[in-house]
Amino acid sequence: MAVLVACEESQAVTIALRERGVEAFSCDIEPCSGGHPQWHIRCDVRGVLVREWDAVIAFPPCTHLASSGARWFKEKQRDGRQKQGIDLFMACVDANAPRVSVENPVGIMSTQYQKPTQIIQPWQFGHPETKATCLWLKGFPALVETDNVKQEMMELSTAERNRIHYMPPSPDRSKLRSKTYSGIARAMAEQWF
Repeated sequence: MAVLVACEESQAVTIALRERGVEAFSCDIEPCSGGHPQWHIRCDVRGVLVREWDAVIAFPPCTHLASSGARWFKEKQRDGRQKQGIDLFMACVDANAPRVSVENPVGIMSTQYQKPTQIIQPWQFGHPETKATCLWLKGFPALVETDNVKQEMMELSTAERNRIHYMPPSPDRSKLRSKTYSGIARAMAEQWF
């Protein structure tokens, strides 16, 4: 079984799949930070999505699609950045695979494409944080929570449970904010393969 993990430089899902014996490859225009360059395809993912895969799990960039950036939408629509984001998202949706998962935060794809299959939170998978994450699924079942820590999370400060939202500006901010939580990566690997 060959699985493409599209737009994933962190290799979190790729490593979780490899631990289960799945032949998984990450693909991103960035070099991988997961420590396994032998499993990483460094290129524009659109060239790889046309190949035949047993499954594709995609994390297309949300920079021009997420509701958190709504105040810049008009500018991004005018200069074409939002259309580019939509096109890449849809290329992932249309991947040449019988099973496809496309992840993105709450944003415009619910109206530009369709409502997500499900919305998950890190606290459902052992991480005491909030970050609503949408999944559009084809051929995969909805994820089932594995370790609900919402009660413990609610005892934390607002800043602690919204760490991602309150992350200060930095050159790596977008990369850090887009990292896949290990509990979610494990759930994808264990429940889907």
